[in-house]
Amino acid sequence: MFPSQRVNSRQLKANTVKFMDELKEHELPAGPADEDALSGEPIERAPDPTPEQLLIIDFSQSDFAQSALAQPANNEEGSRKLALLEAIVYVTDEPLTLEAIARAMGDPQEEVRILLERLVAEYNKPEHGLTVKEVAGGYKMATKAEHHEAVRTVVRNLNPPLKLSLAALETLAVIAYKQPITAPEIMEIRGVQGAGVLKTLIDRKLITTAGRKNVVGKPILYKTTKEFLVQFGLRDLNELPTLKEFEDLRRMAFSDSDEPGLEAALDSQEEGQ
Repeated sequence: MFPSQRVNSRQLKANTVKFMDELKEHELPAGPADEDALSGEPIERAPDPTPEQLLIIDFSQSDFAQSALAQPANNEEGSRKLALLEAIVYVTDEPLTLEAIARAMGDPQEEVRILLERLVAEYNKPEHGLTVKEVAGGYKMATKAEHHEAVRTVVRNLNPPLKLSLAALETLAVIAYKQPITAPEIMEIRGVQGAGVLKTLIDRKLITTAGRKNVVGKPILYKTTKEFLVQFGLRDLNELPTLKEFEDLRRMAFSDSDEPGLEAALDSQEEGQ
């Protein structure tokens, strides 16, 4: 009996009745008396089980006891699946969707989601140099930002940090906040021509075409790409910084710029509509 286990009188009574019923079911049929009985000598009987023994017997057959015995196997299976998930996320360059990971593992998406949360939490610990991030609708493993410069000294083919001119950054921001949008609309907001900038952003795979606007001339529409989300570490467009936050970042990066702020330009364009 476990030291902390208390004997419940009602449960004990029920166990006793159950035990006696089982004894009755297993009684041997009546037969001729054996030699000891004929001799008149007393027959030694096994002692009745104590209340504590009855409780232990009942506990050992309980569902709780059976699940406790099976727990190590469950932990081992969970560790195996977590290791498999880690390997799948590690070997891919592009973010993998939850659906794709679940299909590769052969497990339900909800179970894989829980495993992903565990993996993300583990890699967020400071002792890991890698991180698992949810970007562009999928999951991707990458080096943590604070280690990038040191890693570049030993890995020459590591992609350099994304560098954009002020014009390219502002054009990209206009497209991100107003997409889908045409080149004339971008020019109206920024006040300058931007054909060369659009080509640069397309070459960098940060924007792409999104059909044509149903107006006179049918100008081409532009929108951001999945690569845009990956490069800026965004889960989706809902994680875009506010215009005020963008302006603060712009001033920090281009403190010598005299160009008007994007927030004011967008506000002016909306008022004119």
